[in-house]
Amino acid sequence: MKIAIPTANGKLAMHFGHCEKFTIVNVKNNKVVSIDDAVPPPHEPDVLPKWLGEQNVNVIIAGGMGIRAQNLFETNNIKVIVGAPADSVDNLVAAFLDNSLETGDNACNH
Repeated sequence: MKIAIPTANGKLAMHFGHCEKFTIVNVKNNKVVSIDDAVPPPHEPDVLPKWLGEQNVNVIIAGGMGIRAQNLFETNNIKVIVGAPADSVDNLVAAFLDNSLETGDNACNH
């Protein structure tokens, strides 16, 4: 499984489409095996779902994401989690893996 998290300054970036990079966490048998940073292409409609699909991402953890982007990811069998707190990648992934990730409101209003 690969988990993508939009990041800035080592923490989750609250607006999915305008992050500095994506941290992509490769997980096998519920354990982190690698963590890589990837700079996304310029933000345009429909670009990030395709690009993250090409990275073989299965799950996206975000603070906020527009409904259209959520639908595009889900159409491509990529699970979307919104409302995550601006926490470190390590903490977010650990909470996701042990089913304790607490989410709030979607930080995006479009």
